[in-house]
Amino acid sequence: MAVRHRLIERTVEDVWKVLADDRLYSDWVVGTSDSRPRHGTWPEVGSSLTYTVGLGRWSVQGTTYVRRCEPPHVLELEADSGWIGTARIALEVRQWGESALVTLDEHPLRGPAGKFHNGAVDALIQLRHRSVLARLAKTVEASPKGTRQAV
Repeated sequence: MAVRHRLIERTVEDVWKVLADDRLYSDWVVGTSDSRPRHGTWPEVGSSLTYTVGLGRWSVQGTTYVRRCEPPHVLELEADSGWIGTARIALEVRQWGESALVTLDEHPLRGPAGKFHNGAVDALIQLRHRSVLARLAKTVEASPKGTRQAV
């Protein structure tokens, strides 16, 4: 099971502002660059964005769709990496004292990634999650602090 969490020393609202900004997607999602809106208004359910995934000298276009959105606590995405397949990516943001506890849960859904999903793949996803959550924390901490609101 590829689930990881991280405490971010900012408010739930501050974390949500980053998650809800499609221009910042490639700042915190490892392996992506050049994110841009594709359809709808991010992060409304059904909206999507495209990005570039660099693999050495090669690059591939990917698309991420919002499947569930309950601001400021839940964002569930489906990332489509073309021939590799799709993955479910669920982010939960909950208040933890004065901070935010972010839980990241990712599982392959379709294509070869889903068919060949195993413990070794989960171990690789865990390593990626460590980087994703570190980059998310860095992006949130670099953004202006919001005003404290009841959650």
